Amino acid sequence: MSKKKKLLKWQKRKSPLLRQMEIFSVVAQLTFSLGKDELFGNKSAKQNHIHAKWLVNNLIELGPTFIKIGQAMSTRPDLIPLEYIQELGQLQDRVPKFSSTEAIAIVEQEFGHSISEVYAEFERSPLASASLGQVHKAKLHTGEAVVVKVQRPGLENLLKLDRKVLDRLIRFSNRFLSWTKKYRFDEIYREFFDLLYKEIDYLHEGKNADRFRENFKGYQRVIVPKVYWDYTTKKVLTLEYLPGIKIDNRQQLEAKKINKDEVIQLGICCYLKQLLQDGFFQSDPHPGNMAVNPQGKIIFYDFGTMAEVQSMAKDQMIGTFFAVLRSDTDEVVQKLIYMGLIEPMQDMTPVKRMVAFLLENFRDKPVDIRAFEQIGSELYIMFEKQPFRLPPQMTFIIKSLTTLDGIARALDPEYNLLAASQPFIKSITLSGNNGNLITSITNQAKAYLKYKLNQPSRTELAIRKLEERLEVGELQVRVRDVENERFLRLISLGIKCLIYTCLTGFSFLSFLALIWFNYKGGIIAFFCLTLFFGFYLLKSLIKLLIRERLDRLANK
Repeated sequence: MSKKKKLLKWQKRKSPLLRQMEIFSVVAQLTFSLGKDELFGNKSAKQNHIHAKWLVNNLIELGPTFIKIGQAMSTRPDLIPLEYIQELGQLQDRVPKFSSTEAIAIVEQEFGHSISEVYAEFERSPLASASLGQVHKAKLHTGEAVVVKVQRPGLENLLKLDRKVLDRLIRFSNRFLSWTKKYRFDEIYREFFDLLYKEIDYLHEGKNADRFRENFKGYQRVIVPKVYWDYTTKKVLTLEYLPGIKIDNRQQLEAKKINKDEVIQLGICCYLKQLLQDGFFQSDPHPGNMAVNPQGKIIFYDFGTMAEVQSMAKDQMIGTFFAVLRSDTDEVVQKLIYMGLIEPMQDMTPVKRMVAFLLENFRDKPVDIRAFEQIGSELYIMFEKQPFRLPPQMTFIIKSLTTLDGIARALDPEYNLLAASQPFIKSITLSGNNGNLITSITNQAKAYLKYKLNQPSRTELAIRKLEERLEVGELQVRVRDVENERFLRLISLGIKCLIYTCLTGFSFLSFLALIWFNYKGGIIAFFCLTLFFGFYLLKSLIKLLIRERLDRLANK
């Protein structure tokens, strides 16, 4: 007798209240665990791995929405520890399949015919399973080999429910955890769900695929599968079958003697074209969505998470890209401020120094975290005042770029972004197209080539370095004043913690005394006061610990 498969939490029918309790429970447990570790200084790699595994298991239990959020976070090593990145990265391969019987039922319901009438062959075992659907190989009655993407059953209703719950969670955070407001989670959440609703509409995805293929028309080394519109509905998408090697599978690429440097170069140039030229890009370029055929051509698969760049943002991105190539610190900072990534401060010197440091050290070579010790004080000042912001649209652009960077580094840890982007720059410079956008890119490319030809002499470079060192000297004097400010802030936080400790202790003792004397009237009031003061005590302690950690970082 076959054992019945255990249902995950999200697969069980339940009321909105129960769903909310499940989600809030996971968030509360994670917050408590992280707060406890911060409080007791238990932040080892082993402990992070334990929390990360627990989080991944719970995201899978919570279902598609949260798997999607986890996949998005797995591309943000700038926000979360490496141990979480490693565990969340496995979500792509751990998404549970749904039964082929359910998949066939959806296909038959969408087309109003039996599966054998729609497809000549339909493989019951899926090729791949994603958070929102799964893919089956099939064959049309006309003989073409295809893949059929089928949406998960009950997905739309679940997303609507999760949207309401997350909206409440974000409003709660903004009200009671004021520090979360600066991250604009409400805007990011709206953008996330807008894209998610588009992603579950396979008619929309089919149109995206056609537009993407049109954009790369004439690019022989980029392959986009054909959409079979007669076999496509809102919940079923039929595409041309184009097998290939997963783009980050270095061993298989080397075994097939495919030049990985050319693959990296092609991938980088494809994305520069999407972002800077087309303004229409794949916002989720994980390895499962890109492959390489035996001839070294890149195949793009998933077109559900496409996003558009507004023309003004596109112009700024073009300017930023070429300013980075020229190592023009002032121009890069100005562009980042204009795009809303940096909030202007009265003294922008620490920000400019960090940007100059990044351009000098990492523009042509891989990032070495240890190198950041050289600018520890400036990093402290910047993150303390929080000049960096992330507008919603930029979240997806940065997500795409960081994912692509991760793929490139998996193939070659020493890859060079500048060298990889050269073919794109040359092709644009030689282009005869006179469109406004192309003209803008062409002018920037020509200016960059002129800059390369007229680079300053060694003497001029030496004078500039001397000026930079003088600026650093001024910074060191100012940082010493900041150290005094740090010390005063630590004292202030310590006093605040002491006050809240006394208030919490007094409320708790009063609560116990009222229980002892069985005075029911004030028990609830003092219990609430204990929770209230205890919450602010915990908040102040966490702030104190974070500030102490930042101080240690700055003093290294």
